[in-house]
Amino acid sequence: MTPLAQQMQQTLIARLSMSHVEVIDESAAHAGHVGANGTGFGTHFRVRISSPLFTGRTRVAKHRLVYDALQEFIDQGVHALAIEVL
Repeated sequence: MTPLAQQMQQTLIARLSMSHVEVIDESAAHAGHVGANGTGFGTHFRVRISSPLFTGRTRVAKHRLVYDALQEFIDQGVHALAIEVL
């Protein structure tokens, strides 16, 4: 796990009541794509997550909780965030 992925995971744990969270840096697979920074890490992530906070919420509302929790990372250059709600 890259340091940024680990920071993102720790942020999600601190801000949302997680029953499962996994943050995967997929940046290397997006080399040359828009938003890639040329280093192979730090721009494209996949989050696999489950939380009791998601109960009764729409898919959009669940994703909004995740995006809101990670906004500081998006502001600092995270270009893509794929969210898999488990």
